[in-house]
Amino acid sequence: MRRVGQPTAHVVFCPHAGGAASFFAPFVRHFPAAFDLSAVQYPGRQERLDEPLVPTVESLADHLLPILRQFATAPVPLVIFGHSMGASVAFETVLRLAAEEPVAPCRLVVSGRSAPSVPRVHAYATTDREILDDLARLGGTQAQFVNDPEIMEVFLPSLRNDYGAVARYRPDGEAVLDAPLLCLTGEQDPRVSPEEAAAWKTHTSAEFRLESFPGGHFFLSDHREAVARTVADWAGSSHGDPYTAAGA
Repeated sequence: MRRVGQPTAHVVFCPHAGGAASFFAPFVRHFPAAFDLSAVQYPGRQERLDEPLVPTVESLADHLLPILRQFATAPVPLVIFGHSMGASVAFETVLRLAAEEPVAPCRLVVSGRSAPSVPRVHAYATTDREILDDLARLGGTQAQFVNDPEIMEVFLPSLRNDYGAVARYRPDGEAVLDAPLLCLTGEQDPRVSPEEAAAWKTHTSAEFRLESFPGGHFFLSDHREAVARTVADWAGSSHGDPYTAAGA
């Protein structure tokens, strides 16, 4: 998305279920010029359409780990930002980075996702019709294409795969990261209550911050500038970890 020579921070975005790296492209112009920005392109979509889909959240994190390892050793902050399913991918990736020797410190931003310790209370869509109805209800970039059979023929395989990955995902509800954690949530998100978002606080022994925005599950699409500013300000400040970034 954007690489700079001497970045203030590396921000890596992990998309939602059925989403692609291009979802985060509009955010680039709202980040300070010194921020290095990348978005994960999961297999099976856009330019990786011919590659096999990855069926679990854990496997996606495993695939992502060697790519992020190069950033995690750099003398600038690594910020992993995940929305919805991407928040779970980001969480699992940070857990894996934290288990390595030497430990690779990073920061985590989760958006549109209940904390791992929150019990599941709703059933996940399984049939194509249920998935499309759920997508239309939540909004998001694909919602406008729900009634276009040709477009949905391209989208459906990744949607089926990702909805299944989310349904099968069983996070460690007692996992605690030694990493600053920023949680972003929509005030009217039907999937995440304020209490379920605030519960992310129990999953870090470092600084925790919760920011709410007007809107539903895809609130960040309506508040790109505010979201980018929030993340940039947070990433550019010192959190008592080995990184002290400047110039944000």
